Amino acid sequence: MSKQTLYRLATAVADIAVTAGQAILDVYQQDFDVVQKADKSPLTQADLASHRVIRDALARLTPDLPLLSEESADIAFTTRSSWSEYWLVDPLDGTKEFINRNGEFTVNIALVRNHEPVLGLVHVPVSGVTYTGVVGAGATRQQNGGALEGIQVQVPCADPLRVVGSRSHANPRLQHYLERVGNYELISMGSSLKFCLLAEGKADLYPRLGPTSEWDTAAAHAVVLAAGGRIVTLENRPLQYNRKESFLNPEFIVFGDSGRDWAALFRDHDD
Repeated sequence: MSKQTLYRLATAVADIAVTAGQAILDVYQQDFDVVQKADKSPLTQADLASHRVIRDALARLTPDLPLLSEESADIAFTTRSSWSEYWLVDPLDGTKEFINRNGEFTVNIALVRNHEPVLGLVHVPVSGVTYTGVVGAGATRQQNGGALEGIQVQVPCADPLRVVGSRSHANPRLQHYLERVGNYELISMGSSLKFCLLAEGKADLYPRLGPTSEWDTAAAHAVVLAAGGRIVTLENRPLQYNRKESFLNPEFIVFGDSGRDWAALFRDHDD
């Protein structure tokens, strides 16, 4: 699939993400029921409404490509291990942010090829902002269908270092690690917006020292890569997808400035 094809797909998928975002807002703007999924995280009517929009639209757009979504993840590894290319979707990332009504939730759609994201869309329904990344061709930010604005990570890092962390998943280990980083300020943010802040140069480092699933990260991963950033595990290996039975990611670090070995800093002080 050429970069031109990816660009055309990105435009179509952006429209799908906006439509899914509107389905979420239709629920967000009224009272909604919260159902508990098997892992005890909240599942709302909005999750399912967004999932259906994306599932049906992608089936029309690319009928030959399989889809893996948080809301349809019961696909055996023996089946999906043969996939060389597929859609990886979180129809509503930041369910806790949705329930808390702080606006920091997103629609995430990624195209994964050979275990790595090559295209990613992160749409923020409340603000109308869409982040798009075509790996190897650049990343953009667009608000409410307006002009596309090119974005990129900031190099070198700011001083103090701007570290972004989860609003809903506070981790005491983070403070321990940050003592080795130097002068920093901590920015709290929900969902995939943490990645996007870094991709548009508004943050420098995002250490994720806790559990995430592959659909949580793939779309924003593509945006970060397209904006010139990197995502590595604590062993300094690229974060990859569909390599194992479990959907859980290893712990990872997102950064824009490769002039410092962030993984070594975290790994060497893991006590």
